[in-house]
Amino acid sequence: MDRFQSILLVGCGNMAGAMLTGWLAGGIPAACFTVVDPHRVSVPEGVTLLRDLPSDGRFDAVLLGVKPQGLDDVAAVLAPLVGRQSVLFSILAGVEFDSLAARFPGAGALVRIMPNLAAAIGKSPIALDARGLDEIGRASVTALMAPLGTPEWLAGEHLFDAVTALAGCGPAFVYRFIDSLAAGGAALGLEAGQSQRLALAMVEGAALLAGASEFSPGELADKVASPGGSTRAGMNVLDEGNALAKVVDDAMTASRDRNAEMAAEARKT
Repeated sequence: MDRFQSILLVGCGNMAGAMLTGWLAGGIPAACFTVVDPHRVSVPEGVTLLRDLPSDGRFDAVLLGVKPQGLDDVAAVLAPLVGRQSVLFSILAGVEFDSLAARFPGAGALVRIMPNLAAAIGKSPIALDARGLDEIGRASVTALMAPLGTPEWLAGEHLFDAVTALAGCGPAFVYRFIDSLAAGGAALGLEAGQSQRLALAMVEGAALLAGASEFSPGELADKVASPGGSTRAGMNVLDEGNALAKVVDDAMTASRDRNAEMAAEARKT
């Protein structure tokens, strides 16, 4: 973390905002952060909020938190601020290193990140890949990301489409499943609010147990489902024709393919 004393967040919507919350909760001083966002109403105390990009300044890290579609508009103004002393971080889905390098040729290094909103509570998987960083630099990036969750360096950039579908889009799939569980409980006679509370508590406990257990999630499922019991009856529905596995695979494939499409669009400089 010592390497990154001044951090510029360009755009601070849901994802970048979650990262900022996680960093502050993890003990990084608010004075380290400058946020540029014309739509942000407020920021935590001690963080600098600007409506427009500064005309000059030296930043150790610059985080791209805009929508991928807004990259070109931002890059035209931001590029002069991203010099050899700066590491450019990008959370832009589908925007590859070559596309970033074409727009920010002066950057000291490039880092792609795929987090999710659980970064706000320090529980996000953080997929990482870098261009232009030595081992010391990678260690500094790992330390910077640690307050947000679990940093995972990928074997190559080609894996970002897959990890986006899993770790980036995955929480939305989980939330849909929780909603479906709550709706199923209500359909069976539970009061809707109570059903949702029970579903949330069950998923939280199951996830914590899975994270702490010596057994794989598949093995845990079989331990819950006694032969001939009520859980096994429900599991038989999910397992029939690989129904659950197929719908999850279809959802992740669609997310991966859309990410690849956005990458192709970003290549068009």
